[in-house]
Amino acid sequence: MAFDPTALAQSWPAPKDPRPIVTFGAGSIVGDAHFPAYRKAGFPVAGLYDPDCEKVEKLAAEWGVKAFASVEEAAAVEGAVFDLATPPARHVDVLRVLPDGAAALIQKPMGSDLDGATEILTVCRQKNLRAAVNFQLRFAPMMLALKDAIAKRYLGEVVDFDAWLALATPWQLWPFLKGLPRIEIAMHSIHYLDLIRQVLGDPKGVYAKTLGHPNHDVAQTRTSAILDYGEKVRCALSVNHDHDFGRRYQACEFRICGTKGAAYLKLGVNLDYPRGEPDILEIHPDGGEGWVNVPLEGAWFPDAFAGRMANLQRFASGEDADLVSSVEDAWNTMALVEAAYRSSAAPATSLEKRP
Repeated sequence: MAFDPTALAQSWPAPKDPRPIVTFGAGSIVGDAHFPAYRKAGFPVAGLYDPDCEKVEKLAAEWGVKAFASVEEAAAVEGAVFDLATPPARHVDVLRVLPDGAAALIQKPMGSDLDGATEILTVCRQKNLRAAVNFQLRFAPMMLALKDAIAKRYLGEVVDFDAWLALATPWQLWPFLKGLPRIEIAMHSIHYLDLIRQVLGDPKGVYAKTLGHPNHDVAQTRTSAILDYGEKVRCALSVNHDHDFGRRYQACEFRICGTKGAAYLKLGVNLDYPRGEPDILEIHPDGGEGWVNVPLEGAWFPDAFAGRMANLQRFASGEDADLVSSVEDAWNTMALVEAAYRSSAAPATSLEKRP
């Protein structure tokens, strides 16, 4: 089968009758990604709530939406889809106020740790919420195209997955992170772990080390990890958010190799965040004569956020049979994160002493 890069799927179908969106949280991610994506996709935003009155009034005015005075007022919007762009420790408080049976999108991570994820899962089950976690990297045009290429066997069987990051991340954009004990894996590499789970399935285990940097007080900004998929598949992540020496040798990329082909991806948004650079997807297909560029029809930011919301809206209306990254599935990503932190805290295999 000849490889046609323009035939790869890159977007999620839109809901026929989009429901109004109520957003909780007025942080930078809402103005940088959520609202731009929803406007581009034509999703109606009913309003916004944040306990910081000044911040919510400013963002609401910028986007021409209502600023709600309380969580209860926001949760009372009839027929809404609730968009929780809240810090992980606040998710469960908002979920408890939502109407039973409501549709909700929960910002990653799913709680501050696995215990928090379990509490969120319990609340969602008790209230029969149709809830998903905002692992929107799964919906980035380049990732949808990659998964379509893998499904069509252009790579053969995937046997290698490498994630390599060497960049300078502006952690100061997220003041709620200050003082948190878990940062890099829980707040950033969680996206990659979740995407890897979707592509390769759940690993048997993980070897990981995550640590900070002497130039600042962010808990962790550097991670090395190996996911154990047995004797056939190799999966490794090398993540350094402190490579602050100019753009020339910075990188944010995946290399996925199969038995018959390979793929290269550049995740452009992380380079000069939030402005970013264009994403790149190139595929060396089975039977092809070299690397082929896949023309992308959008980027991780903001287009993946539209796809993520579209799936939830379509699931709530019955148009989609499956809810991607449901809280049931997302709990498993949190379990992988938890295992990575346990591995990092455990002692390494020591060297034998010379006789």
